[in-house]
Amino acid sequence: MIKCQSLKIYKDQEEIVNISFEIKKSLALVGESGSGKSLTLKSLIEMLPEGFKAQIKIQAPFKLKRGESIAFIPQNPFTALSPMTKISKQWFSTQERAKELFEAVGLRWELFFRYPPLLSGGELQRVIFAIALSQNPKLLLLDEPTTALDPNLREEIAKVLLNLQEKFKFLILFVTHDINLAGKICEEMVVIKNGKVVESGKSSDLLKSPQTSYTKSLIESNFANREFRE
Repeated sequence: MIKCQSLKIYKDQEEIVNISFEIKKSLALVGESGSGKSLTLKSLIEMLPEGFKAQIKIQAPFKLKRGESIAFIPQNPFTALSPMTKISKQWFSTQERAKELFEAVGLRWELFFRYPPLLSGGELQRVIFAIALSQNPKLLLLDEPTTALDPNLREEIAKVLLNLQEKFKFLILFVTHDINLAGKICEEMVVIKNGKVVESGKSSDLLKSPQTSYTKSLIESNFANREFRE
């Protein structure tokens, strides 16, 4: 379990995020754009934009370090890899490990030798998962990883992620605006607005009986018109 007792983010001298949370197995940070969820994620791996600073008090059973104990899944799989370089040349583990992970994420081995633009959106997201898991992370950070995918692919990727967690036993911190998808992936949820926690608890409880109008609005929101790539 990871316990973040306090996480504060400042831009210049203004406090824009002040939250706390625990990751027991899988936790979703949910909120609309600008709520501070992605900044929270990036603060954990020291990737805050210029002008932002973080103060963090956190307890974890391992050292939190990107590339070792922490793996990061970015928002858009189509910009995560170089389009001009074959996937095999962007892999930093052994080929044996690549075969194992390609099988784990449900990819044909021949795709390992292709250029990223030749893969579908769902295939490319699975490649990103495989690359992230190649170093055996203990914590997987996901920054809206299904935003660029259509609803059916989002469901598929959610299932892939849950199967991977069951197999490799990593913790999940999942950032998204899609509270319904968050409920399918994460056991617990923290809803944030303007950098503050407005509601938290088990995902099933929040989805069934939201206690704030803000959470209710997230549940009722329709994101079907967002852009995606098949």
